[in-house]
Amino acid sequence: MKILKLVFASFASIFVGLSLRHDYAIAAQGPVYNTNIPKMTYGRFLEYIDMGWVNKVDFYNNNKLAIVEASSPELGDRPQRIKIELPTTTSQLVSKLKTEKINFTSHKSEANTKKNPLISFIFPFLVVLTIVSLLRRSNNFMGGPGQLMNFRRARAKVMLTPDTGIKFDDVAGIDEAREELEEIVTFLKSPDRFTVVGAKIPRGVLLTGPPGTGKTLLARAVAGEAGVPFISMGGSEFVELFVGVGAARVRDLFQRARQVAPSIIFIDEIDAIGRERGAGFGGANDEREQTLNQLLTEMDGFRSNKGVIVLAATNRSDILDPALLRPGRFDRKVTINVPDKDGRTAILKVHAKGKKLAEDLPLDFIAQRTPGFSGADLANLLNEAAILTARYGKKEISINEVNAAIDRLISGAEGPTLPDGRDKRLVAFHEVGRAFVGTFMIHHEDVERITLALRGKVRGVTTFVPRANTSLVSRNQLMAKIVTSLAGRATEEVVFGPASVTTRASNDLRQVTNLARQMVVRYGMSGLGPLALEKDQANTQYSEESANKIDAYVKEIIDICYNEALCLIKQNRIVINRIVEKLVQKETLTGEELNEIISSYTEIPKLRPYESRIKATD
Repeated sequence: MKILKLVFASFASIFVGLSLRHDYAIAAQGPVYNTNIPKMTYGRFLEYIDMGWVNKVDFYNNNKLAIVEASSPELGDRPQRIKIELPTTTSQLVSKLKTEKINFTSHKSEANTKKNPLISFIFPFLVVLTIVSLLRRSNNFMGGPGQLMNFRRARAKVMLTPDTGIKFDDVAGIDEAREELEEIVTFLKSPDRFTVVGAKIPRGVLLTGPPGTGKTLLARAVAGEAGVPFISMGGSEFVELFVGVGAARVRDLFQRARQVAPSIIFIDEIDAIGRERGAGFGGANDEREQTLNQLLTEMDGFRSNKGVIVLAATNRSDILDPALLRPGRFDRKVTINVPDKDGRTAILKVHAKGKKLAEDLPLDFIAQRTPGFSGADLANLLNEAAILTARYGKKEISINEVNAAIDRLISGAEGPTLPDGRDKRLVAFHEVGRAFVGTFMIHHEDVERITLALRGKVRGVTTFVPRANTSLVSRNQLMAKIVTSLAGRATEEVVFGPASVTTRASNDLRQVTNLARQMVVRYGMSGLGPLALEKDQANTQYSEESANKIDAYVKEIIDICYNEALCLIKQNRIVINRIVEKLVQKETLTGEELNEIISSYTEIPKLRPYESRIKATD
């Protein structure tokens, strides 16, 4: 912005100088540009000469203009001045004037400007003054002779006495990562405890993990706990258009950290400068690689950085340069994953501070309903619930607002209800079929709710709540998931007939096909045996015969699961009809209401998927 203002001021000064010179030139030429003088055509002017009515002629503007003093009956027999635009060649006119003995004079425009040398000096003076001003301002912008060049200095936030307002007690759900960084803080506060046994302080700690899992929050907690100078900077702030600026900023950053050591440097999104180096072609690529090379040198080179610890965060650790990840630069790599159920409960307790929650609001149930949510997602969830509470005019956040917020974040805002008719009943049968079959699968998740409301682009949703808090999935669970996913399509076929099956199950079919293929080629859960035959793996090749076997096993898994879903739907048409009638009436049914209706008609037997039907064939 400063450069733009500077350029604009320079052009304005030059424009003023040109205007002054042009205005003076016009004034110096006197009557030539006087708009009050009447004009006459060149042909009429020649007729005036032949009639002897011309007394005097003055040529201006390099003989392109003539001011004629003439008197004629047309002019009232009084001498008057007339302006005439002349053709490019005036030699014949001059000869004619000499023949008629008419006085004429040729005036040069330069002659008049020489009368005032001060005006001739104004324009070059303004130009020189503008250039000098530009150089002085540019010198000040770049740092000037006695200063560091400002644009080459690291744009880091330096906190000599960090007060981020975040402590380790404010970080929950990532206990393993927290313990790693607590040790770093202890090292900074009590180094003798470690040096007495020969331990050295780590030079760098790399925080990796999905977005929103708390990497930057942990860095702020370290700053709040350590009590040493904390210097933070984003990875994208190093690289500029000018060559060498990024490397200069890296040098300046570490120099400032060494001056106040012991200190902590935090580089957020380090993948902006730490990406793996390539061939080195191209200006922008060379600049980024120069910045990375300087960072490698500063972290582990000839110069000692005693007392300086580098914290860095990224969610793209797979693209970082290997030289950056080796011990001696980043000695520790702390992976921060999405929290489990207990972690989500702890995070919800932290973010619930300052919010008015209902006494019966179960945070553990909310944690159970939100698998895959990161810490940032959970904070956003409670904030959305608080907004809905204020919108509804309530004073406390209840489970209803939390459920609405979860649905809003997962599926989108709630739309208008579906009018009664065939489409509404079809959606109801589809979702009830999934919920009913999922309830009968012993290895499937419990039904949390069925709704016919429009959310985003989805009409009707059945949500399930995980039972176990584990990251491992068994073959029984995968089979139960496929049976339940196909149950909606199976219900449509049983109720409306094979010819009336709709496209609603297209997403379910895509998911179960991919899941069944993963069971065969990745998890070794078919008659093909414990083999990994994924195409995306390096050096994985198999014959066309093996590919045909894979397709056959995938189809066999899906067929068995689909037949199981059809069997359950056909055997329980009465109870399914009752559930659909209730759902169409209320628009939403909870898992408890669903189980109550099923129990009033039949006992829930908790069937197992028939995985034994998948036979190993040659």
